[in-house]
Amino acid sequence: MLTAKRVWTWLAVSGVLAGGAGAIMAASSASPVRAADATSEQPASPGWDRQAAARYLDGREVAWQAWDRTHKDRATYCISCHTQATYGMARPILRQDLGEAGPGRAEQVMLASIDKRVNQWAAMQPFYSDIPSGPGKEVESHNSESVLNAVILSSYDARAGHMTASTRLAFDNAWALQSKTGPDAGSWVWQNFHYGPWESTESQYHWAALMAVAVAKAADHYRDDPKAAPSVALLTGYLQSHYDAQPVLNKIVALWASQSYPGLLSPNQRARLVGQLTSLQHADGGWSLSELGPWARVDKTPLETRSDGYATALIVLVLEEIGAPRRPEFPLAKGRAWLLANQDKTTGAWTAWSVNKNRDPASMEGHFMSDAATSYAVLALEAGK
Repeated sequence: MLTAKRVWTWLAVSGVLAGGAGAIMAASSASPVRAADATSEQPASPGWDRQAAARYLDGREVAWQAWDRTHKDRATYCISCHTQATYGMARPILRQDLGEAGPGRAEQVMLASIDKRVNQWAAMQPFYSDIPSGPGKEVESHNSESVLNAVILSSYDARAGHMTASTRLAFDNAWALQSKTGPDAGSWVWQNFHYGPWESTESQYHWAALMAVAVAKAADHYRDDPKAAPSVALLTGYLQSHYDAQPVLNKIVALWASQSYPGLLSPNQRARLVGQLTSLQHADGGWSLSELGPWARVDKTPLETRSDGYATALIVLVLEEIGAPRRPEFPLAKGRAWLLANQDKTTGAWTAWSVNKNRDPASMEGHFMSDAATSYAVLALEAGK
């Protein structure tokens, strides 16, 4: 049983409680452990199928490119947070294990589109226009795209070990659109169609945190570039000052970023969040996205509360990144076991569900959360190998 005492032992050995006894006292207000009925020893879990995951992700990228709604200015494609951005973060990491010489056809088409839009940035029309999408949508879409371009391209460069001119330009484009003044200085105005977690009010912080992760992991020590330093300082300042108001989902990504920017979160904040994640873990070892934010479906259908691939994979990935213990009785091992046991061996995907609508799982939109779940599951399982 994962007792309260063991929770705090985990926090201490994770380095989360670097602030000492004061941080432990602050964290001790977390609610009781949700997975208290789980055994301390997990049965051996089967391995996962990398080839099946790659087939699913590549197939979804091909489907995205074929969908007429993604076709944009000058024969380019819309970038989506859930399908293309997460694909761009995860797909390169599978290449070495699968013995692939380079990006496949689906990746090449995606990267060519991004490269074209980045290098013709001033002439490119935003993905959405104010007419008919509504006032402000051009600004929202241009800001969001600039961040996604940088995140995707830097992910590929990180694997190659060198930053390309297009990636550097993508960062320049993003920094030029970063808010420099006002209450949200350091962030980007984000696409908001009231669809969480990708295109809603909480998305602004979420992707600012992922941008900070991308900068930290970028090739050629980009984070130390004097030209980018003022923008990075604004970004981390925004993440620090806006943290307390965020839903749990955003705090998880901020925790990830804080591993590269130690002053971003205090020891108390880290301890409280890790304690909260422990209490939210289900008895089966997984987590549910429905419990990580203030979601409500517009069609009034109940949220799916089962453990899902997106929430579980993201949390496992971040626990790996912060060096959480891997012993069987601790949350990381249980979450990883859930991922290993819950890949759909037929499709290669990990399943997750929309927090916006009860979507038809066979529809294009019905796959979106599973697209992100599968990408994050790849990142989480590769991080822990």
